[in-house]
Amino acid sequence: MIPIQNVYYLLLYAWDALEQNDTEDIAADPQTQVLELLAGVLNQGVDRLLRQGLHREYLSRQEAIPGVCGKLNVSATIKADLLRRAQTICEFDEFSYDIIQNRILKATLRNLLHTSSLEAKLRELLRATWHRLHEVAEITLTDRTFQRIRFHRNNRHYCFLLDVCHLLHDFLIPNERTGQFTFRNFLRDERRMRALFERFIRNFYRRHAEGYDVEAESLRWKDSSGSTQDLAVLPGMRTDVTLRRPGHVLIIDAKYYRQALQEYRGNVTVRSAHLYQLFAYLKNITIATDRPTEVEGLLIYPLTTRRLDLDYRIHGHRIRVNTLNLKQDWDRIHADLMALLPT
Repeated sequence: MIPIQNVYYLLLYAWDALEQNDTEDIAADPQTQVLELLAGVLNQGVDRLLRQGLHREYLSRQEAIPGVCGKLNVSATIKADLLRRAQTICEFDEFSYDIIQNRILKATLRNLLHTSSLEAKLRELLRATWHRLHEVAEITLTDRTFQRIRFHRNNRHYCFLLDVCHLLHDFLIPNERTGQFTFRNFLRDERRMRALFERFIRNFYRRHAEGYDVEAESLRWKDSSGSTQDLAVLPGMRTDVTLRRPGHVLIIDAKYYRQALQEYRGNVTVRSAHLYQLFAYLKNITIATDRPTEVEGLLIYPLTTRRLDLDYRIHGHRIRVNTLNLKQDWDRIHADLMALLPT
């Protein structure tokens, strides 16, 4: 199992939230469980927002009020027979804390309070923080709730905490009979961990690979021909990580698999599908490059049972296959990833 401190760093890099590492002390205890890590990060982050001041936005409201404020809804006022009580129905903007971002934070705290596996001290901290959001309405979280979020310059500091909320929403499983939640550890979900591992590798190099432009890159099939209909069904190609500098391109495919190698009839080999995919990237990038450029590839897997440090040259391309030990100290992980960059 990946140490909890390293899980925290993986999330920070994957969500591009290293500037918020003032919550790093939460992960210092190796006995901390993943749910406690996420709950503690969320609680500390919301507490910080409350001390700094929650984000507010203007919300449009319509209600019956004494007098007139904003836009008077004449027909609704007459229909409700409010004039004889000196009231009107008006539409007006109100500068409010009751916005979707704060509602998601409050709803996630509430769901955590209904999760039986949390230890008592942390539960009390969460309850106290939840009570402080008394100006924010209660909602039921759905996938669509998170689609309503719109980030801009004034609320970007919510990004990391809302990513935590989204992850908890995906892995807090409700019991319809009891109303309680059970946390399903996302570290055992290979699909989610593949996406997390890929984003971690890309953002790590984006931050630390000096002199390189680092992106996920969409590629076209070069020197291909066929009818418009036939070409339309060619699969797209998108690299996990492309590192570019003058005269050099490194394509990284980050693969989160329990076994980095495959076995067939007693023979243990590099996974053929992964190698073929990487080779297709290399050839298409080479064809598209109009100046002398070294184009090489790297398959990187988390270390499970066998350490790999393979180095090939195939059709003029250097191709390496390496494992990364996510159980070692973070300083060692950092050094190992930096050592994979071409010298």
